[in-house]
Amino acid sequence: MVATMFKSFSFLLFLLILKLSSATFHQTLTHSSQINSNSVLVSLLDSRYTELAELVEKALLLQTLEDAVGKHNITIFAPKNEALERDLDPEFKRFLLEPRNLKSLQTLVLHHIVPKRIGVHQWPVTATELTHHHSLSTYPVELTSLDSGEKFISEAKVIHPNAVDRPDGVIHGIERLLIPRSVQQDFNNRRSLRSISAVKPEGAPEVDPRTNRLKKPAPPVKPGSPPVLPIYAAMAPGPSLAPAPAPGPGGPHHHFNGEKQVKDFIQTLLHYGGYNEMADILVNLTSLATEMGRLVSEGYVLTVLAPNDEAMAKLTTDQLSEPGAPEQIIYYHVIPEYQTEESMYNSVRRFGKISYDTLRLPHKVVAQEADGSVKFGHADVSAYLFDPDIYTDGRISVQGIDGVLFPPEETTTTTTAPPKSVKVAAKPRRVGKG
Repeated sequence: MVATMFKSFSFLLFLLILKLSSATFHQTLTHSSQINSNSVLVSLLDSRYTELAELVEKALLLQTLEDAVGKHNITIFAPKNEALERDLDPEFKRFLLEPRNLKSLQTLVLHHIVPKRIGVHQWPVTATELTHHHSLSTYPVELTSLDSGEKFISEAKVIHPNAVDRPDGVIHGIERLLIPRSVQQDFNNRRSLRSISAVKPEGAPEVDPRTNRLKKPAPPVKPGSPPVLPIYAAMAPGPSLAPAPAPGPGGPHHHFNGEKQVKDFIQTLLHYGGYNEMADILVNLTSLATEMGRLVSEGYVLTVLAPNDEAMAKLTTDQLSEPGAPEQIIYYHVIPEYQTEESMYNSVRRFGKISYDTLRLPHKVVAQEADGSVKFGHADVSAYLFDPDIYTDGRISVQGIDGVLFPPEETTTTTTAPPKSVKVAAKPRRVGKG
């Protein structure tokens, strides 16, 4: 009797486990109900074209391709791994993998996919014929053939026709990457911007303290020389809540658009995710974005330590409501130097502690090596370098941190108030460098 009851109980337990497993599996396939193990997308992930599959994942396009496969067959023109590992310009590959260039990466990946099945027999037969098909990037690709029988997609030779043939699509192996014109143009613009030697502003050894203007013109400086004025003299005079607007175009020393670069890094913060509060203070609560744009236009360089949203959420209303408080908080997070994660880490690892000037005179922010990362601040009011090199263009560097920093003097006077310090929730470890 007991044995019979035990068998019945075991059977019911088995049915329950089976039901739960089925429900979990169903949830997993909720967003990809049309995808099965025989799909061309699964084959791409398991094929010899793993570098392209990795780009698909980095471009966050898996869901887009699953939707495309669910609607119709697709054709994937997959560059061989060597084309992406060894043959691709390293600088161009770095450009594609930078978070701020996600749109360019997505356009490039989608350019290799046509939302219809194109079999080998659909290539033109003679060298004088050609056919066009629109890719998922909306840019067309061109199919041509040589009299020798070799097949081409745009300028890339097809080396493995029908490398993978599945019910919902086909993969043709090609010898090189297909680069849309818009992606190439974006890369050229970035490279040109980096190669510009900014002509620094004409300064003077004397400044009128009443107007913060030059008393007399200084001798011209060579391109690439540092600005004559210290950055504090170039900032808007006084503790103004609304810094002076950026000067109009056409000035003798404005050879690149700092406002555009500031706008670019703020958009990068929003696109990167987790830094909306910082962007909101720069754009909506203050005029700091305008002032930073003016400084960059005049040849100054800046490193922004950007607290993430979780850290900013711990600020109290009192801390933000005082006149000029948002500006003072941000000024303490801006270093008038160009520093990257690597340069800061190498410095603190070699010297132990480093003091960086900030735009909030006379306060400095201290950095030190901790847990394989860079730690800023002191005691409980500290923050770790959490998201390194969110934006780096040679003039503006943005480093994500996981806490809001305050000068030591300010912290000691507010210990009885609501907690203004942001304790580190997690200690990130530096990976891949050092």
